[in-house]
Amino acid sequence: MRGLFGAAALSLSLLATAGAAQAADKGTPDEAVAMVKKAVAMVKSAGKEKTFAAIADPANTTFHDRDLYIYVYDLNGVALAHGNNPKMVGKPLIGLKDNEGKLLIKEMVDIAKSKGSGWVDFKWPNPVTKAVESKSGYVERVDDFLIGSGIYK
Repeated sequence: MRGLFGAAALSLSLLATAGAAQAADKGTPDEAVAMVKKAVAMVKSAGKEKTFAAIADPANTTFHDRDLYIYVYDLNGVALAHGNNPKMVGKPLIGLKDNEGKLLIKEMVDIAKSKGSGWVDFKWPNPVTKAVESKSGYVERVDDFLIGSGIYK
C-alpha cells in the first residue's frame, strides 16, 4: 500500500512539474504588455521603419519570446508588421475572423480608437504548438496605428 501511495505522489509531482514547465513556455499578460510598451517606445525613439523591421526579424528577442510576438495594424485593419506571419503585411484584414466568427482585427481597431489600449479575446494558431488556442491580445494605439501582442491561455 505504501508503494502505491508513493507512486501516486511521484506521478502527481511529475504532472505538476510538467504543467509548470509548460506554463513557463507561455508568455504572461505582463510580458505581453511590456513587449508592446517596448515596441511603442522604439517607434517614438527610432521611427516606424526601424521598429517594423525589428518586429519582422525572428532573431530579435525583444519582439520574439516563446509564443509572444508583436503585430501592427493601421486603423483600417491593414497589417503593417507581423512578427509571426510576414505574409499578412500589406493586407487589409479588418474582416478577418477567428474560427468562431469573431472579427478580431476590427475589435482591436475599435479598442485602439475608443480606449487607446485594451484586451481582445479570440482564437488563433499558436506558433509553438500549431494548434488553434484561446488567445488574449493587448493592443495600444500609437498615432494612426496599433501595436499588439497576445498570450495563449
